[in-house]
Amino acid sequence: MAVERLLTERDSAPPAGPAVLFTRLKVTSADERVFLGKLAVLAVLTCAGAVLALQTNLWAAGAGIVLLAAMFTHAVELQHQCLHHSAFRRAFPHRLVGVPLGMPLLVVYSHYRVRHLQHHRYLGTPQDTEFFGFDTRGPLTFRALLRGLLDYPRLGTVVAEIVRAATGRWTYAFGHIAPAMRRRIVTEHLLLGAAVASLAVLAALGHGEYVLRLWVLPLLLAVPMHFLVELPEHLLCDTETTDVLRNTRSIRGSWLTTWFTNGNNLHIEHHAAMTVPINRLGERHAEARSFAAHVERSYADFYRILWQALRSRPAAP
Repeated sequence: MAVERLLTERDSAPPAGPAVLFTRLKVTSADERVFLGKLAVLAVLTCAGAVLALQTNLWAAGAGIVLLAAMFTHAVELQHQCLHHSAFRRAFPHRLVGVPLGMPLLVVYSHYRVRHLQHHRYLGTPQDTEFFGFDTRGPLTFRALLRGLLDYPRLGTVVAEIVRAATGRWTYAFGHIAPAMRRRIVTEHLLLGAAVASLAVLAALGHGEYVLRLWVLPLLLAVPMHFLVELPEHLLCDTETTDVLRNTRSIRGSWLTTWFTNGNNLHIEHHAAMTVPINRLGERHAEARSFAAHVERSYADFYRILWQALRSRPAAP
């Protein structure tokens, strides 16, 4: 599979109606500055979280751990923009920036990129390969949602893939990829493995409390936090169609949720033209509201709809 070709295959001609929703845009220098500003905010808030997490006061330490978990989650949403090469005008900075953004949450950039681009290409078909494990096409039950919320087995899967990469046994499970892409993925697994091993050494040398407060506890909290960010994208939408106006959801949200999810709330707009810089998606939201089937005002509205759907589901025989 040619990964770069996947970037444009789903940016197809729009159906009758929307005028700009499916229109592509190139990254400009202004878009780059916006993304660099987001990285700066991430760095400042991560440092603040680290300082708080190391305080002796338990309330301050707890607040710091929560803030770090939120930044781990936010970093993966920034990484998502790098996957699509919509943060910088040139290609090479995307991997340079994208690799470290995913490391706190154990997300390997190039592996995520290949699978996520397949998700865009095959959304609405059995070949959909979204990177994170919850399958929105399956039965909607409390148990399935709880498994997705507490998807700690994914962390063990990543460790196993690091071992396979280190022993030359790593393979891609969802089709063919070019040898150069496989080498990238293996290299990034090894980098992540080296980082995790370094933290383990620090803990063994008597610095375990730092590792616990600055990484382990935020990581455990970030897993369900990230799940709640990703869940609305396609859940309760039409999973049997390739029409982005029916198989994807957008949430208008507030400036805070739009920043925190890095525009992931405007998901119809993103799937309609996935190489458009995230900061430009808001310009298309009016058309999403006019033509799409699933547009909510807020995340609270979505979770109310989800609760109603869970309560009204047929009882198990």
